[in-house]
Amino acid sequence: MFSKKKNEPKIDYEQRELYENARQRAKQKKRLFQHFVVFLIGAVFLIILNVVIGFKEDFQPLGYNWFVWAVLLWTLLFVIHFINVFIVNSFMGKDWEAQQVDRLVKKQKEKIASLKQKVEMEHPLPGSNQPVSSPKVDPSIKRINPEDPNKPINS
Repeated sequence: MFSKKKNEPKIDYEQRELYENARQRAKQKKRLFQHFVVFLIGAVFLIILNVVIGFKEDFQPLGYNWFVWAVLLWTLLFVIHFINVFIVNSFMGKDWEAQQVDRLVKKQKEKIASLKQKVEMEHPLPGSNQPVSSPKVDPSIKRINPEDPNKPINS
């Protein structure tokens, strides 16, 4: 209970991430299947409500019974859900996200390397054998002479 030994995880980070991705994917597919079951039950209920019970039989938008439009709209929503789970997720899933992150990290590293090279060229460290580019000196700036530092600049 009061031991200083900490419990080490039995699985590493990559295995944990793979497990979480698989669990999330299984949850998506489960929700899609639940949506399909509710869709079937709901569609049958709407058909029974209109045809057998006769609820709003005279309401026929565009010449079709209202339950046809309700079922078609629900079918459209189910198809969108299906496309999201099986098509969009395969193109823009975790693999796609990891590739995008790797690409952006590589691009940032290249930019940092070029900036670092530029800084080293413009401001080399003392004692390095790199060629020194001559700094641009403004002739209007008066400098102190190292042989006579006590001499005033304005004289």
